Amino acid sequence: MSKGPGHHPSDGVASVSKRPVLSKKFYFKELERLQLELVKLHEWVKATNLRVVVLFEGRDAAGKGGVIKRITQRLNPRICKVVALGVPTEREKTEWYFQRYVTHLPAAGEIVLFDRSWYNRAGVERVMGFCSEDEYWDFLRSCPRFEEMLIQSGITLIKYWFSVSDEEQENRFRERIEDPLKRWKFSEMDLESRSRWIEYSKAKDEMFTYTDTKISPWFVVNADDKKRARLNTIHHLLSMIPYQEIKHKKVELPVINMEGYVRPPISNQTFIPEIY
Repeated sequence: MSKGPGHHPSDGVASVSKRPVLSKKFYFKELERLQLELVKLHEWVKATNLRVVVLFEGRDAAGKGGVIKRITQRLNPRICKVVALGVPTEREKTEWYFQRYVTHLPAAGEIVLFDRSWYNRAGVERVMGFCSEDEYWDFLRSCPRFEEMLIQSGITLIKYWFSVSDEEQENRFRERIEDPLKRWKFSEMDLESRSRWIEYSKAKDEMFTYTDTKISPWFVVNADDKKRARLNTIHHLLSMIPYQEIKHKKVELPVINMEGYVRPPISNQTFIPEIY
């Protein structure tokens, strides 16, 4: 791929020297260990009535969805919820900008993971012209105050930005296009994001200038290596919330009392074909 003078090798993050590929054995063993800790964390959140919000932002194909999937894989979806909002309705377009996100904030004992969040305004809406200049600058001025209110109300807010190089993004886009199982992930907006790489870089830099604050900092994930990005993000997330293991009582399963029950003929039921 040709690289012009404005080329950003890793979305504004210093490139990291090539490291050896993680073995599948190590990756899955470490992922299982971290997921066990996530189970302990989410049980602690439930038991202590914590409220946790985690934002996942970054370029298209940066790996946000993959990390979210590994975080939630072993967790109770009633405790750990994923929010991925679509295009706002005509009514929502007339609301206070943060309003549609506020309705998804956690109650006591819940974790909410935003797969893209209110930062849409500083990213795609800014670059694609979906918001006005006044709306954009109002967001940058209001966002730090909004997040400070969330934190002061007792919410733990953690923000991740997934940084991916243009070469790796291209590889992942091509994989999506060529793999029938991933083709649905590719959209016309992905094409636009590729053609406006520099505009997105500038929008991200400006967004960080206003919203990377001491009380609500951005944590950048080097996401060119998917496996490392997943493990590093989960490890960091665990470090951000002090938790303890909840000790459960030993469970004894009761004996089933079948007295007085006559099962109807099994032939009365319709079973699916056993193909496998």
